[in-house]
Amino acid sequence: MLILLSYDVPDNRRRTRLAHALKDFGKRVQYSVFECRLQPKQLDQLRERVRSLISPEEDSLRIYAFCRECEGRIESLGTGEVLLEDPDVYLL
Repeated sequence: MLILLSYDVPDNRRRTRLAHALKDFGKRVQYSVFECRLQPKQLDQLRERVRSLISPEEDSLRIYAFCRECEGRIESLGTGEVLLEDPDVYLL
């Protein structure tokens, strides 16, 4: 399924660690936004990994899951492409 991750982390060190971790799961499409193509088990792994990287009192990480029908309605204006195809290789 297509997952969109959006974060707001005020601390530079935590933000950098989070961004590096998210790169293992998907593609950065904007400064604080990642698109990921994940299976449910991989999404669980992502959640587990990022819980140790953020401060729940200060940071925000939003996870949006798109259904197949919704994926077809995503528009991208300007530069960049929507990650609609399954990659051949997953790095975890």
